[in-house]
Amino acid sequence: MIESLLVANRGEIARRIIRTAKRLGIRAIAVYSEADADLPFVAEADEAVLIGPPAPAQSYRNTEAILAAAKSTGAQAIHPGYGFLSENADFARTVGSSGLIWVGPGADAITAMGDKINARNLMSAAGVPVAPGTTDPAPDLAAAVTAAAEIGYPVMVKAAAGGGGMGMAVAVDETALRTEYDRVRAFAERMFADGSVLIERFFPRVRHVEVQILGLADGRVVALGERECSVQRRNQKLVEESPSPGVSPELRSRLLAAAVRAGEAVGYRNAGTVECLLDPASGEFFFLEMNTRLQVEHPVTEYVYGIDLVEEQLRVASGLGPTFDPDALTPRGHAIEMRINAEDPKRFLPGPGVIRTWVEPTGTGVRVDSGYTEGNTVTPFYDSLLAKLIVTGTTRDEVLDRAQEAVAAFQIEGPKNNVPFFTELLSNEEFRSGTYDTGIVPRMR
Repeated sequence: MIESLLVANRGEIARRIIRTAKRLGIRAIAVYSEADADLPFVAEADEAVLIGPPAPAQSYRNTEAILAAAKSTGAQAIHPGYGFLSENADFARTVGSSGLIWVGPGADAITAMGDKINARNLMSAAGVPVAPGTTDPAPDLAAAVTAAAEIGYPVMVKAAAGGGGMGMAVAVDETALRTEYDRVRAFAERMFADGSVLIERFFPRVRHVEVQILGLADGRVVALGERECSVQRRNQKLVEESPSPGVSPELRSRLLAAAVRAGEAVGYRNAGTVECLLDPASGEFFFLEMNTRLQVEHPVTEYVYGIDLVEEQLRVASGLGPTFDPDALTPRGHAIEMRINAEDPKRFLPGPGVIRTWVEPTGTGVRVDSGYTEGNTVTPFYDSLLAKLIVTGTTRDEVLDRAQEAVAAFQIEGPKNNVPFFTELLSNEEFRSGTYDTGIVPRMR
């Protein structure tokens, strides 16, 4: 097993990884920016290294500073968490060539799945259903207009190198497409240094369902169930639950088998997620993208399958077998995760500030993965995620009732936060029925 681990991330995910590392007797090393010096993850690590100013480019995306920290502390491995450098194939290669262990999939798999067009074509060849769309980037507006006419409106205009809900727009007709194509292309060039754009069929009423996969050290790929991720704002998730209330046993079998094929097609190792769109009307699903990292919402899978995904990641990276029997995976119970963000609960605009009060809920079936505590300052430099409220139980109804109590008990004063939104959601009939889709948040507004 790895003996020392540098966590190249911050906030709740750094704290989460450090917790498992220390439980396993692994020396946990944190890196932090000047803005994060007082956050809990820094204090909880066995060792912490300041790597730069608040701006991510000068700290959490500063590969030279992170590698220097690894060298100075004698770290044996690097865990990138999610975001920042987690899906940077060049960084993964550099970590390996520096004699360090990369706790994640190989650089080739990251590269293969990082370009959405390439990923779509790979998945289609592997027998994984893909939505109607372009097999090559639309090089200009004229090509995009032609492609959209063949696919049929409405269409999704998507940055090929995008992720996390960024670089996406819906065009309901040619007029809208002419506007959105140029906007998405400019955004993609600015954010991802790659202006490639693809055009896909857009489904107005659709569910977002994903499958957790784990590529084992012996080469096998296993699927650890699905997660429902349809509660979203601006194409970014707010709530995830497992199992999905919209997936039947027959559909689940097909969905998980397709996800395994997806992983096998790129020789996948370590944790990853195959994201799909599910058409409730037909019961058909389509490959959306593959996230080659640990997901924010991994705790709901951990509960349902009774495993620690970070520990499994570390075991794969160490060349060890899993703690579970891959041939006897049995899900149990239900779990829901709510992302507690520093944002307005109505318009979801960021709201940084000093946390004057922070009281986490407790009780049976309640887990909080937090990045902050009372007295900390939420700065505008990073993602607005404050904490993840995970509620578990035997049945979905039991979890929903527990979740209402937990949300009511979560007290945050200072920065704007979206706790009131979850109070509203958990009383919403559409959500409680389990029949919701990705349009639920706009309909609530």
